[in-house]
Amino acid sequence: MADWLALMTALRKSGKRIERVRLISEPASDYSRYRLWLCRYNVDAGEDIRYLNRENAAGLPDHDYWLFDSTRLYTVRFDEADDLVGFESVEDPATVLQHNYWRDVAWHYTIPHAEYMRASGRAVEHPAGA
Repeated sequence: MADWLALMTALRKSGKRIERVRLISEPASDYSRYRLWLCRYNVDAGEDIRYLNRENAAGLPDHDYWLFDSTRLYTVRFDEADDLVGFESVEDPATVLQHNYWRDVAWHYTIPHAEYMRASGRAVEHPAGA
């Protein structure tokens, strides 16, 4: 993780924005609670990570994706056990544009990590059992 955090810090210092929207279900799973706890390191490195309750995500896609510089789109693939399988590059301009739209809509309704933690009453210490 240290390499990732160093990369995020370097990108931010070079002027790049790194933004993520994470959908979250309540009650949060052990893994989601662990990611919430771990997120503070990403935020400290310069990532702007925000949360949107899954109940409020109607109309958004049901798949994960990465969008770089609003022009390069990769869908993220998981197997039945929810393990990462890989990424698929998407070249179709209309599909890339649609994902930009979804990103912008989601961002409008998100809550920054620190605010989400306060509002949800979640502890900042490592979640037991996660």
